[in-house]
This record gives sequence, structure tokens and C-alpha cells, in this order.
Amino acid sequence: MNIPVLIVACITLLAVVAHVIGGTRETAAIEPDPSNAKLTTHWVQAMCAFQMLSVDLLVVALALFAIALKDFGDIEPLAIQLFSGLFFLWGVVWIAQVQWLKRPAASLLRLPHWTVWFVCSGLLYLGS
Repeated sequence: MNIPVLIVACITLLAVVAHVIGGTRETAAIEPDPSNAKLTTHWVQAMCAFQMLSVDLLVVALALFAIALKDFGDIEPLAIQLFSGLFFLWGVVWIAQVQWLKRPAASLLRLPHWTVWFVCSGLLYLGS
């Protein structure tokens, strides 16, 4: 059993639950007036994209649970390193987006998701 990978699998599964429950509720709360067709279209697109990420997170969590609990032989270290790179890129993209958008109400400290992705990346690298 690969404990660092198991920890990241659990964190990722928690992210799925938070995404589906909390994130859906928060995104639904910003629904625009239905008479504003342009904003409604963008909001529906954001809701759909948000849930597509939930599916991606679930697939990653399940793959990490499989890697943590089963021996995949010689390919395992490479697979773990690829997932480490994915989490690292998620962190970099998160920081880039927040910095690029530059909204005082949405700072890196108010939206610290990037820290989770970097911690997960490091744990995966350690587990490889």
C-alpha cells in the first residue's frame, strides 16, 4: 500500500464531494436573471464546466485509489509522477488565473485551492 498516494486519493475524493455539494450550491447562487440571455448562457456553461471538473476529479481519485491499493509493477512510478505533474499544473494554473484576473475579493489567500494541489503534487512525488 502506497500511503502518500492513498492520502492524495482521499483528499481528491473529498474535493469531489466539496465540488458537487458546496460548489454546485455556490455556483447556483449566482444565477443571473433568466431574461438576460447572454449571462444565462455563460452561467449555464460555467455550471456545466464546473461539473465536468467533478467528473475529472472523481476519475483521478479512483485511479489514485487503484494505484495506492494495487501493485502496478514497473509502470506505477511513472503513473504516479504523471499525476504529480497534473496536480502541479493545476496549482500553477490556479495561481495564474487568480493573478491574471486580479480581483481584490478573490485573492490567493481567499482562494487557497492551489496549496492543496501543490501538497498533493509533493505527496505523489514522494510516493513515486
